[in-house]
Amino acid sequence: MGSFRDRAYQAHLRIAQRHRDELHALTARTKELESAARTVEQQKVHEIERANRRVEDSLREVEKLRERNHELETQMSKVARQGKLEEISFEDEVQTWPGMCVSEKLAKNGDYLLAYRDPSGAALEPRLLVDNKDKAAIGEGDIKKLIRDAKERHVPIGVIAAKDETQLRQVDRDCRWSEEDGIWVLRTTRQWLRRDLDVLRPFLERMRTEGTDFLQKNAALAEEVRRTLVDLDEVEKELKKAAKAIDVASGLTGKYRVRLNSLCEGTTPQKKVPTRQPGNGISQTVGA
Repeated sequence: MGSFRDRAYQAHLRIAQRHRDELHALTARTKELESAARTVEQQKVHEIERANRRVEDSLREVEKLRERNHELETQMSKVARQGKLEEISFEDEVQTWPGMCVSEKLAKNGDYLLAYRDPSGAALEPRLLVDNKDKAAIGEGDIKKLIRDAKERHVPIGVIAAKDETQLRQVDRDCRWSEEDGIWVLRTTRQWLRRDLDVLRPFLERMRTEGTDFLQKNAALAEEVRRTLVDLDEVEKELKKAAKAIDVASGLTGKYRVRLNSLCEGTTPQKKVPTRQPGNGISQTVGA
């Protein structure tokens, strides 16, 4: 009987120990799961924080891009207004040139069509397509576009008119009159255009009577036109230098005139004292 109770007690102890071991293992596993859950939760929090930071960084970047875009739009608006003013002032200027006529502002393919006119006021062929430019430097793309626009309008001559000669590249200044892809291109400035047209007028008249390919058939003459325009540019530069020298000389002349006048006005007249000539008793006044 006692032996049975002992065995039952031992079995109870083993069962209890097993339950304690299982409970300990379960508790440990629960802690592991809770730790893992906390780790996952922390990772989620960190990911959310990182995501929030990325969103904030993206929003700041978007705001910077929006501000930059606004600046660019403002600059482009200024450039557009500047270009528009340049075109309007060009039209007003050309309308004062005797013997010339200018079209209204073109909607596309260039700015204006320019031509000499007959006594009745009708435009004479060949017409010239003018594209005004006011930018840091004329680019090859501007020339290509002018040629495309001239072809589109069936005009044999394209004129790219910069506001100032500094906006022309050296290659433009060295070759201001050339034929490219069947279109004659004049690279000029607002200041030079009227003078250049006076040079080209005889050739424009020959093109009107002999055909637009007149200069293509006379390459030497076309080269002479190119050299003439370049030479005239050099003459104008020398004239500007001479005018500047004259201005400097005039300024120096005026400066020294004022200086000499001041010296003359500041000089005191010499006093006269009487002297007696020996032997005759007659006194004379001589300078001291």
